[in-house]
Amino acid sequence: MSILRLSGVTREAGPLVILDAIDVAIAVGDRIGLVGPNGAGKTTLLRIAAGLDEPDRGHVTRKRGLTLGMLAQEAHLDERFMAAQDLRTAVRHGAAHLERMAEELATLEAAGRVTEPHYAELQHAFEVHGGYTLDQRVDATLSGLGFSPNDIVRPPAALSGGEQTRAALARLVIADPDLLLLDEPTNHLDLGALEWLEEHLRRRAGSLVVASHDRAFLDATVTRVWELRDRRLTLFRGDYTAYHRQREERDALAVRSADSHQQQVARERELVQTYRSHRKITKMHEHEARLERLEAQAVEAPKARRRLRLPGTALAGGGPSRSGEIVVRADELVIGYLGAPGNGAEPEAGAVAGPVVVARAPFLAARRGERIGIVGPNGAGKTTLLRTIAGEMPPLDGGVSFGSGVQIGYLAQLRAAAIPGATVLDALIELIPVTPGQGRAYLARFLFRGDDVLKEVRLLSGGERSRLELALLGITPSNLMLLDEPTNHLDVGAREAIEAFLAESPATILVVSHDRRFLETICERLWVVDASLVAPFDG
Repeated sequence: MSILRLSGVTREAGPLVILDAIDVAIAVGDRIGLVGPNGAGKTTLLRIAAGLDEPDRGHVTRKRGLTLGMLAQEAHLDERFMAAQDLRTAVRHGAAHLERMAEELATLEAAGRVTEPHYAELQHAFEVHGGYTLDQRVDATLSGLGFSPNDIVRPPAALSGGEQTRAALARLVIADPDLLLLDEPTNHLDLGALEWLEEHLRRRAGSLVVASHDRAFLDATVTRVWELRDRRLTLFRGDYTAYHRQREERDALAVRSADSHQQQVARERELVQTYRSHRKITKMHEHEARLERLEAQAVEAPKARRRLRLPGTALAGGGPSRSGEIVVRADELVIGYLGAPGNGAEPEAGAVAGPVVVARAPFLAARRGERIGIVGPNGAGKTTLLRTIAGEMPPLDGGVSFGSGVQIGYLAQLRAAAIPGATVLDALIELIPVTPGQGRAYLARFLFRGDDVLKEVRLLSGGERSRLELALLGITPSNLMLLDEPTNHLDVGAREAIEAFLAESPATILVVSHDRRFLETICERLWVVDASLVAPFDG
């Protein structure tokens, strides 16, 4: 039974068609992954399904009484949430219906009406809907999504943007609507929170539609896939791996069919010319009719998708030099801040300014050509470790040393950092003196083509910003690459391009990532940051 149906849904932005005659339905218990390249219209489709936007043509039908919740990529929290005294209270408000029932039960009890049938019915409904376990579920959800006991007593307004998005997700988990729409829910989750969310979504009885580029997450949570491609929606059965296999098979079959069709057309044209030259008019007309029928079929191969093509050599010329055997080494390293972390928060009353230790690393070493993943919970110190190795932060104690001939390339996680230059092309030319033609040719490898290079940097999407950061990283040669969440905001095609590039690169790579498929493909071993300690882990 369908709980939501889209019929002929079309959405346009000026002359651009984003969604074209989408016909699809969601049934009770469906767990659907929504995939497609950046800019394909996934967020637009979710917003139309949620009723936040209206289609230009077509209509959306929802089951009477359907409860629906949506998590946007960046949370836009309502006033009630932000006005709550603490995070726990704000998340608990997700179960507002249970809170109203509890208030009514308390009112009936205060009035001595506990023997009335209405009280018994209300109490039964409260119990069935989990009212008596609400507080335990709130605490378990906050803990599962990576909030510490100190976090849950903070007011929501004091949270960072990523923390607010996680808090919005926690509130949706507690609300438990009939249909849950999630737009890139894994962006701000560490590995522990990812696994908790996967388990929750698998056990959940309600319907789910999740747009995500996290392949491992989709494999763990969905049983059907909707692919948004060239403005149309195609349905597949199975998880992401099954979808990918089916898509490759369909594309290969379509290419073979198109090739065969073109060969038949060419053959019929050849026969028409042959019979015309031999003045065999009857045969000529027979093959002209066949040719007309074949051309009317218009069998087309799937359009080649724009793919990220990372250059093998730096824009400044040449590849990196060969480094020493030991590329980077840390001995008795202590990482942290010389003062309070620069998060904009006011220091607590009575707090003493001084070094803030984040983690200790007794011994770390990376050999030439090793690819090492840096993993651990949010806030454990992964970025601090990478910034210390990059020289952006001084060590509090101990030291970091480098082998001979090391050339560092550093991709920071903070995509909001200022990039010089008003446009994408300006940002490149500001860092290296190249002609506009050379700059355009280089940026085309990162999918900035034509007028894309004239886009203002401040208006770039998250995926476009990540691609620009990668382009700027490749300007100069590097044999030690420090990458902090390099796949953030990138679609699957771009992630696979980065994986292929890094797998073939001779550089030593230290990478912070929560993308498990990326880590499994690239990394040979790990540095684990947890409980204020950094330790190597082989395997």
